[in-house]
Parts: sequence; C-alpha cells; structure tokens
Amino acid sequence: MEHTTELTSLMIVVTIAFLVPILLHRFHLKMIPVVVAEIIAGLIIGKSGLNLISEDQWLELLSLFGFIYLLFLSGLEIDFASFKKKKAVEDNKVNPLLLSLIILVGVFVVSFGLSYTLLWMNLIEDPLLMTLIIATISLGVVVPVLKEKKITDTPLGQIILLVAVLSDFATMILLAVYISYQSENVTQMLLLLVFFGLVVFTYLFLKNFVKGKLFDVLRKSTAQMGTRAVFALILLFVVLSETFEIENILGAFLAGVIVSLLAPDKKFVHQLESFGYGFLIPIFFVMLGVNLNLWDLFTDAKILILMPLLLAAIFLSKMIPVLILKRHFPWREVLGSGILLSSTLSLVIAAAALALQIGAIDETMHGALILVAVISCLLAPILFNQIFPPIVKKPKIISIIGANHITLPISQDMIKEGYEVNLYSTESKNDESKEEAYSRFPLVEIPHLDAKSLEQLDAFKTDIIVFATMDDDINLELARYAKTLGVSNIIVRIENPDLFKNVQTEEDLSLFSTLYASRTLLKALVEHPSAVKLITHHDGSIGEVTMNNQTYHDEYLYNLPLPGNMLILRIYRGDSFIIPHGNTQIELGDRLLVSGDVESIRELKFSVE
Repeated sequence: MEHTTELTSLMIVVTIAFLVPILLHRFHLKMIPVVVAEIIAGLIIGKSGLNLISEDQWLELLSLFGFIYLLFLSGLEIDFASFKKKKAVEDNKVNPLLLSLIILVGVFVVSFGLSYTLLWMNLIEDPLLMTLIIATISLGVVVPVLKEKKITDTPLGQIILLVAVLSDFATMILLAVYISYQSENVTQMLLLLVFFGLVVFTYLFLKNFVKGKLFDVLRKSTAQMGTRAVFALILLFVVLSETFEIENILGAFLAGVIVSLLAPDKKFVHQLESFGYGFLIPIFFVMLGVNLNLWDLFTDAKILILMPLLLAAIFLSKMIPVLILKRHFPWREVLGSGILLSSTLSLVIAAAALALQIGAIDETMHGALILVAVISCLLAPILFNQIFPPIVKKPKIISIIGANHITLPISQDMIKEGYEVNLYSTESKNDESKEEAYSRFPLVEIPHLDAKSLEQLDAFKTDIIVFATMDDDINLELARYAKTLGVSNIIVRIENPDLFKNVQTEEDLSLFSTLYASRTLLKALVEHPSAVKLITHHDGSIGEVTMNNQTYHDEYLYNLPLPGNMLILRIYRGDSFIIPHGNTQIELGDRLLVSGDVESIRELKFSVE
C-alpha cells in the first residue's frame, strides 16, 4: 500500500509537469519561463498549498537526478565558440569580449559592496556567499529571450550573451572554491585542484578520442553511443566529486562544460535537452516548489525585510555595470540589457542548496533565496520586453561584382525583393547616354575590379557576394579571396566547362554558368513547363526559408506559424528532400521551399530563421 502511495505522488508530479507548458501555451503566458511555472505549480500542490505530495524515495531520487542534470545542461549551454568573436564590430567600434569582461568584473564588485551593505544591516551573516548569489545570471532565461528578440548576432546581443556565459562559468567555479574554503581544510583545497586536473585530463583524452576512427564506427552504429557516453561522463564526474568530498553538482556542471568544448552536433544537444527538460528537470522544479513553505517566510520579520532588498540588489548589481554600454548603445537598450541580466535561478538554487547542506543558512533563508530567484525570473523577461525597443530587421546585403546583361536586371529584382544591393563595375567612358541608362541601377564604379579596391569599398562586408564578371579567372580569384575573409555565401560565375568541373567540388562556393542554366531551363520547359512557370513567375510567389529557430525543432508542420495563404512545396534536409504533410516534423537546418506573397514569405523568415 505504501508503494502505491509513492507512485501516486510521482504520478501527480509528472502530470503537473506535463500540464504546465500546455496551460502556458493555452493562456498565452509565454513571458513566464516554464521552470518558474513549474515551481509555482509545486507551491500550489505542496507544503504551501494543498499538501498533496508525500515524501518518498522515488521522488527524492528523481529530483536529485533532475538537479544534477540541470547543472550538466547549465555547463552544456556555455558556448565557448562565442569567445572567439574577439574582433571589434566596425559599426560602433564595440569589442564584445572586452566589454563583457569589464561588465562581469563590475557585477562582482557591485555585488560584493551590496552584500556588505546587507551584512551592515544585520540581515545576512555570510557576505561572500551572498556576493555569489547576487552576481548569478540565469543563462537558461537570457538565451531564449535573446533568441525571441532575434538579437543574438547583434553587437549588444553578443555582449549580453557573453556576460551570462562568463558569469555562469565563473560563479560555479567560485562556488566550489567557496565550499572548499568553508571547510577550513587545506587537504580539501588540494583535492579540489586534483579534481580540476582530472577534468582537464579527461577533456584532452576525449578530444583525441572523438577524432579517432573507433569513435566514428561507434557513432554510426545503431546504438545511441553519444547519449550513453554523456550519462557515463556525468556519473563519472559526480562519483569523482563525491569521492574527493566536493559537491556533486560541480562534477555535473563540468561534465556539461566538457561536452560543450567538444562541440557536439546541434541535434544531439537538442536530444539531451529534450530528455532533461522533458522528464527529470521538471520533476526537480515541481518538487522544489513542493518543499517550500511560504508561510514560514511570512512569520520572520527579518526575512520579509531581506527579500525586497535582495531583489533590488540583484537588479542593481547588473544595471550599474552595464551603464558602460551607454557609450555605444541607446538608453533603452542599455537599461533593457541590465534588466535581462538580472534574471537568476539555477545557480541560486545550487548555491542555496549547498549553503543549506554546510549549515551556512537555515531552511527559512533557503526558501527566501529561491523565492527571490523565482520573482527575478518572472520580472526580468517581462520588463525587458517592455523597455527594449522593437527590433527593425535589417535587409540582407548583396554585393554583385561585374555589371553586364545578367547582373543589371538581377540587381533591380533583388531590390524589389527587399535586399540592399551594391553593384560594382569598372568605370565607364564618358558617355552621357550610357550614364543615364545606368543611373537606375545601384552601380558603384571603380578603376579596377581587384581585391584591394573592393575591400576599400567594403564590398566583402556583405551577406551574399556574387562574382559575375565576364572573366572566369577574375571571378574565381576574387571568390577565393572572399573565402579567406570569412564571407559565408559566395556565388561564382564560371563559363569554361572544364574549369567549372574542376571547381565544382570546392567548398563554400556556389557556381553558375549561363550555358548550364540555359540547358537546364530548356529541358525543364520541355518536361515540366508548369513547374518552371511557377518558379519563374515574377510576383515573388516562391521563396526559400531556412529553419533556425530552436522553438520549432521537431514540431509538426501544422504548428508552424504560416501567414496568409502560404503553401510549403518541399522540405530540403541535407542532400535529400521531403514531400511535406501536416504531420511532417521540422528539424533545425531544414530548408523550406514555400509559395506565397512577398510579405508572407518575409514574415515566415522572421519567425523561423
């Protein structure tokens, strides 16, 4: 009978975790993070509310696994590739990494000062612990909000993201050092250093292993080797950390960091996140709410005074340092950035749990810290969306090199489609009639079509570049130079059939030839005239949309936000294509061939790209 009661509690918790995202979607409460809603649901069914859940080993074990997996995903979320973006953005001379480091240092300095202020007011006892709690930033809240606003690739978005990433990493490491320091045991500190050494050794070993042939064989086998390896790594680090008398959450976090450093495939990362946020982590957050007793908080006058002051400190610790951004960005964007960075949850929960274990805080303070973290995660995204100005999406820039009977009309077509087009050509002779004829085109005349001249005019700072002069060698030479500058989308005109075949396998170059294009078009007109008419009809009715929005990964096609009378004709996935149906699932990286009016295609691109 007792066993049945335990399973009943588990069933209630899992059912709540299942219903929460459905209710948020049904009542259009997208501004509330799912994890916050799960904690609130736990409060309702737990000690603060209906008290429906009884304590049992099943829930405790699954909740612990959820906590460990949450810290693993926190480490996995750290995108170390973002640290490579050190070059200043030319538009406003912003160096994202440098500014992020300055802001992070400012966050810790201000947090330290505010912690000692709370100590002076006799509201806390440990200012070092409170410094770490005030300084934390929830990467899991910041990233989705930035993606929703579509500012992750902007200079300001990079800065916000880097501050959150650096804070996440630094806070967890400092938290481990703090716990070891609190033990007042030199051996404990040495064990922590040995543990970090083993982590580095494991990373170096795995880095070499994933490059080997054995890993390729295992990865291509039918068994889910990647998933098995990740769970083995998590448990290895958790057991090692406990063996060295270090908190297990540090082991889980560093396991995530190692997996992130190994640059896993996006689909694999999504698979890991789906398992965590689909099962284990919701149980942890619901149980977190279940075990909180809000009524105890309201009986302690000291805690009631501390909570609003602590919430204010969390916001001030981020908003004061970000004022340095006022030199580069408008006030609303700066204030919005500070507010968004004030959201904090996972690491506050981790810090509070550890502090409770070592006796640095009591149950009442533990509950107050979690409640303040929940409130910050509720307020920060909502206030950010209210303050941060609407994003005006800039049109894609196309540079076309070479003015001729092909590129001139194409430049006008692209302008009509909403692109910003620059057409570069050699200077024409003083022929007034010719100048008048060319005046309606976006023509930029230069003495020579060489790399130096084009670079001086910022021709390579573009989203798409087309090399379409009448000289194949010049086109290819300039295209290869563009590759060295990191231009991602390069189109090259090559008319020589032999050269075309030789270059065809070259990476990152899209080739076209008027000879091949004419042959292909004529053949298509003979075999599929209606299809050609649909594609070549000049009303903007055909477009290609790339699915880059994580929100719609694995979603059914009928859940895609299709504006107007839009129709999806085909889905291109890798080197193959899929005939779309309502229950077809969309994946990241899919290219959708769509039919509809120009505005509808633009709206869909804004939603999913």
